[in-house]
Amino acid sequence: MSWLIGVDVGGTFTDFFAFDLNTRQSRLYKRPSTPENPALAIVLGVQELCGELGVDAADVSRICHGTTVATNALIQRKGGRLAMITTKGFRDLLEIGRQTRPRMYDLQTDNPPPLVERQDRFEIDERISADGSARRNIDANEFSDVAERIKRSGAEACAVCFLFSFLEPGHEQQAAQALRAAGIDVPLSLSSEVHPEFREYERFSTTVLNAYLQPVMERYLGYLQGELGNSMPQAPVGIFQSSGGLMSVQQARRFPIRTALSGPAAGVLGAVQSGRESGRGRLIGLDMGGTSADICLIEDFRHFVSYERDVAGFPIRLPSVDVHTVGAGGGSVAWFDRDGLLKVGPKSAGADPGPACYGRGGDQATVTDANLLLGRLSPRGLLGGRMELQRAAAEQSFQPLAARLGFSVTRTALGALDIVTANMVRAVRAISVERGHDPREYVLMPFGGAGPLHATAAARALGIAEMLVPAAPGILCAQGLIVSDLKEQFTATRRQRIAAANNDEDLGELNDVADGLRQRAERWFDDEGIARDDRRHTLSLDMRYVGQNFELQVPLGDVLGAESEQPQLPTAKRLLELFFDAHEQQYGFHNPDDAVEVITVRLVASAQLAAIERIAGSLPESAPEPEPIEQRPVYFTDADAVSTPVYRRSSLRCGDRLDGPAVIEQLDATTLLFPGDRLTVDEALNLSIELRNLGVSPGESTGESK
Repeated sequence: MSWLIGVDVGGTFTDFFAFDLNTRQSRLYKRPSTPENPALAIVLGVQELCGELGVDAADVSRICHGTTVATNALIQRKGGRLAMITTKGFRDLLEIGRQTRPRMYDLQTDNPPPLVERQDRFEIDERISADGSARRNIDANEFSDVAERIKRSGAEACAVCFLFSFLEPGHEQQAAQALRAAGIDVPLSLSSEVHPEFREYERFSTTVLNAYLQPVMERYLGYLQGELGNSMPQAPVGIFQSSGGLMSVQQARRFPIRTALSGPAAGVLGAVQSGRESGRGRLIGLDMGGTSADICLIEDFRHFVSYERDVAGFPIRLPSVDVHTVGAGGGSVAWFDRDGLLKVGPKSAGADPGPACYGRGGDQATVTDANLLLGRLSPRGLLGGRMELQRAAAEQSFQPLAARLGFSVTRTALGALDIVTANMVRAVRAISVERGHDPREYVLMPFGGAGPLHATAAARALGIAEMLVPAAPGILCAQGLIVSDLKEQFTATRRQRIAAANNDEDLGELNDVADGLRQRAERWFDDEGIARDDRRHTLSLDMRYVGQNFELQVPLGDVLGAESEQPQLPTAKRLLELFFDAHEQQYGFHNPDDAVEVITVRLVASAQLAAIERIAGSLPESAPEPEPIEQRPVYFTDADAVSTPVYRRSSLRCGDRLDGPAVIEQLDATTLLFPGDRLTVDEALNLSIELRNLGVSPGESTGESK
């Protein structure tokens, strides 16, 4: 049982990466997604991978799955019917929110309506005070009437959100027991379990979203686990979280909101792994798939984590890998806005019917159609020729756009790609320049099925001189899943001021809180069957100046010590120094004289499931010398097409060099090497691309006229 399988479900394709821990061999596989039932593509794909690529199902030790089911359910409003129980007087909190508008200057656009109808929100006359004491206890008789009303409402799940439950969860636990005793047999989401932190609106919203997703994920995971269990009964399924770690199926059923952003997060871990193998620790990841492009920043082989996100207009306050998403993918549709200007995305043709060139009934011009018209994609098709592309259909889809613009079809296709590039450049600036990072100091790593096709234009616009294309760019998200750790986060909100003049004994309460989190983590490790030598703890504090509205996370590393030891936080002086450094990095200044306070203590417990130091070298051996398989005309600018050699990626070996122009094709992606640029295959079998003559267009760098 040495095979690990990572499965990433995208809007157009479902990707599989299988890795043998003993032989370090890998198997890559892609198949079209099945949007009506995403689990079906996984079940069929695993069967096809094992049957066609020689993987014995009995030898599979774990399946790691990144899912977009939760995200799609929120976007499409296809969750379960909800009921909600809350503290008396807070029934309308979900509608009041923060009293801010989605768009400051748009008076017509409102926040999305709450996912719980007002008549299905029930109040209980209870109250926990701000110090965690019970000011008004629960009257058990109240629940008999509430339970009957919930039954009549037809609710498929119920959220329980009481005030200050993050300090004292007892009332929410009593409510859950009373509902069960009254015969309420639907999934329950308690805010003290889903998100035990202060800020009631974000806590209530996150808990309601969790409840909304529970019926959907219960059906999805039940079907998936049952079908995979028939063919691989010994292989547990790990579900990837938005925070960048795996959790069990049982945890995913309880907390499906943790998967709301899991798809993009897996690619970040794959990018870190590929960058480590090539010795590149400062990366900008550009994951371009069928429907969107996800941008991330990697610093010193570490990704960033965000705690403030929203999905489909709903705020979520849970840890997630910091990824900026823009609607720019292979299936993005080109269209005219009311201002008469050509736009591309965010609408996507998806997997069904897909781009016009798929021949499945789609007739709208997409980015994939543009690449086919320009010769950048092979007319033989995708997936190694298994998926035929129809050039005539692509040309027909672009003709109405070209006629309206008065351009040729070729120039219109190039213009569509320029628009996509501009969208991606803005996204890169949002996670780099706007946060004080110079993108020119980073290496751009394109991945996803469409990333290596479009990255050069984005790199030139940003002044980035080097790109690094992973060995399997279109499967990198699936690859990232198999190198993921098992992970769980424990938090406690405790407000305490920190001053350098304080005696460090004042930190005793925070040390006690950290010890309580460590004990909870140890119980979780025991439940998961993790050996003591494999257990890791990472502690951090959310800190801010007194009077600030939001906090900065200050990482402390592993300061918990052995199991029998009391955790010891750094001195107050050291905590202030760490906070000042974080504030300086984020905002460009700090004030050493202002009062500072700790708000939340966070502990991340993790365990490495498989020791995978290197994946490089596990791909099939290269041919002795790379020889082009054909020459075909490719448009790089709106000048004439350039006769361009086409290579198979599998024919490139370590140390090989190519000068552009060139097209490199493989099962999962196509890499475009522009004229004048140079490609080198490194020891990790990644493609290092040096962009030359930055500041001028590729056509100008070779003397071609525009």
